[in-house]
Amino acid sequence: MLTFLVRRTFVMLLTALCLTFVVFVLTNLPPNLEKLAKTEAGSRISDAEVESWLERNGFARPMLLRYGEWMGVVPGWRNEQDGKVTGRCIQPGQDPATAPRFCGVLQGYWGFSTFFKAPVGEKIAYHLGLTGILMFWVMVVMVPMALLIGVLAGMREGSRLDRTLSTFSIASTATPEYVSGVLLIAVFASSMFGLKWFKGTATGAMNDVTFENFALPVLTIALYGTGYIARMTRASMAEVMTSQYIRTARLKGLSFRTIVLRHALRNALIAPFTVIMLQFPWLLNGVVIVETLFSYKGFGWTLVQAAGNNDIQLLLGCSVVAVMVVLATQLISDIGYVLLNPRIRIS
Repeated sequence: MLTFLVRRTFVMLLTALCLTFVVFVLTNLPPNLEKLAKTEAGSRISDAEVESWLERNGFARPMLLRYGEWMGVVPGWRNEQDGKVTGRCIQPGQDPATAPRFCGVLQGYWGFSTFFKAPVGEKIAYHLGLTGILMFWVMVVMVPMALLIGVLAGMREGSRLDRTLSTFSIASTATPEYVSGVLLIAVFASSMFGLKWFKGTATGAMNDVTFENFALPVLTIALYGTGYIARMTRASMAEVMTSQYIRTARLKGLSFRTIVLRHALRNALIAPFTVIMLQFPWLLNGVVIVETLFSYKGFGWTLVQAAGNNDIQLLLGCSVVAVMVVLATQLISDIGYVLLNPRIRIS
């Protein structure tokens, strides 16, 4: 197991390095840099002034060298003009002599957001925390509900209960979040049906999470993901229930409840476990519509703002977080396979 973890960690780091380099190249293409210069220095500046601005701010250096600076393995650039020294590692008002030589992701410096006018690390930490709260409550609601639906449908394959639950699962997955969210707001947060039980906005949940202001966004996301997990659980459970060892257990006279809980459920959860782990990257980046619909400024909202406003440093920071979350969930998924099925450890 230790060798496996070391090998997978090395592969994760190598994958993260390659993916971040690809994102760095794509975000630092000449049109993006030109747009950034015109955003910061003025939209009517000439091409020569654009080149001058890029030169003064370290964007005219070779791509690989700037990637090394961003990672923190190459000394940050410095520029001296009119007796004033500026550089990547020199903060406003800081003495250049006391500034560090290396300042990148490895040193905990993620750059400065040109749109929010704040350090990238602080912005990501704040908005990622908001999405983390949303992800937690969505998983608390979605996973038990999906597993219960899938297990009940798989135990009675072909029955009326199976058909009813399968229809609900398909309908919830086929309904986009922007449709279900609007319907939930119209029914439970407006005066249209007289059921103003919840708030139609989650802005207040950014400071104080309550059942009233957080129920609808959580339910909107949970409904969409429940159907997919339930369908996978149902298919896995139905397959396990037809296995030879389940038939043997029935012939031994074991109760149906004992067969399901002790023999079928653990093996049936192997496939859904992967689907559940894949929900974390989806929740991190795929809740943009829900966050926008309910005015909840989480990580997905921040990513859209960074892309829409050409905030290169913030976009790079968001990409690092997204890549690491995907790779970490894959590692946890592999470890979970071993715990759920010891035969995988032997192979």
